[in-house]
Amino acid sequence: MGIPVKRLTVLYDAQCPLCVHLRHWLLRQRQLVPLDLVPAASQEARRRFPDLDHESTLREITVIGDRGQVYRSTAAWIVCLWALAEHRPRAHWLSTPAGAPFAKVTVLAAAKYREMTAAPCEGRCEVPAPPG
Repeated sequence: MGIPVKRLTVLYDAQCPLCVHLRHWLLRQRQLVPLDLVPAASQEARRRFPDLDHESTLREITVIGDRGQVYRSTAAWIVCLWALAEHRPRAHWLSTPAGAPFAKVTVLAAAKYREMTAAPCEGRCEVPAPPG
C-alpha cells in the first residue's frame, strides 16, 4: 500500500499573469493537503529540488509530492484539485477515462491563453546557472 501524500509543492511561473492568478485562487481554497506555492526556477525551487529540470518547470506546471512524486501538465492540475476540499470529487472524475478529455482540453486552453497573454521571455525565462 502506498504512503499518502501529506504536502504538495506547486511550481508556477511567477512572470505569467494566469499562473499568478491561479496561485492566488489556490491559496483561497480550503486545502485537504497543504500546498506550498513556489516560483518555478527560483532559488527556493532549486534549493528544494536540486535534481529537477527547472527549465521545464517554466514551460508547464509541475507539482512535487512530499515523497518525491512529480506531476506535470494535466496530472499536476488534477493533483492540485485533489488537494482542495471542494474540488476533490472533480479531480477524481477528471482522472477517469470519461473526465480525462476535459482535463486535457482545459490544460491546453490555459496554455494557449498563457501564450497569448504572458510577456515574451526574451531570455529571462531561462534558468540561471546555480551559483558556483
